[in-house]
This record gives sequence, C-alpha cells and structure tokens, in this order.
Amino acid sequence: MTGKAKPKKHTAKEIAAKVDAATTNRGGGKAGKADRSGIEKGGHAKYECPNCKTTAPDLKSMQIHHDARHPKIPYDESKLINLHAVLEPAEPSSKGGRPGVRGSHKK
Repeated sequence: MTGKAKPKKHTAKEIAAKVDAATTNRGGGKAGKADRSGIEKGGHAKYECPNCKTTAPDLKSMQIHHDARHPKIPYDESKLINLHAVLEPAEPSSKGGRPGVRGSHKK
C-alpha cells in the first residue's frame, strides 16, 4: 500500500542545479589550486583595480567595474595590476613524512 506523500520527481531546475554544481570549478582540489595560481587558463582573479583593490578575471569585467565604481576617474588599462605576473606561485613546503589519515599525527 502506498502512502499519500508527494511523488519523488525531480524538476528540471533541480537537475540543472545539480549538474551545474557537479561540473563547475568551485576552487577546491588540484584543479582549484592550478586555477588560483593562474598557471592554467589565467585563473580567476587576474587583474586588480588600482583604486579599490577589487579583482576581476578579465579586462572587460574590470572595465565594467571601473565604469560602475569609479566614473570620475578615466579608465587606463596600463594602471591595472596583473596579479599573475606579480604573484609567483608559492612552492609547496615539505613538512616531512607522508600525509596520513586525519588524526594520525598524534603527539
């Protein structure tokens, strides 16, 4: 005998949200580390606004930010700070030993 509960069907919006969450890079893991360092595909925060230090992934986004936030200051691409050219990817520090399971480094 079946109950009167709501039938278990998924909406197209819910399925699309799950697919988006599963396929979009949210910045974690090895792919996120490579993306943050800017080695592959330029990374997310490539340019920094010299006025307010806000970051943007490309020149078009930075121009939109500049026109919206700093309308009285003329836009000059040469003043933008390229974070990938300035910040070198940090070398991983070697703490010695292999990484273990959580709680295995008991003292």
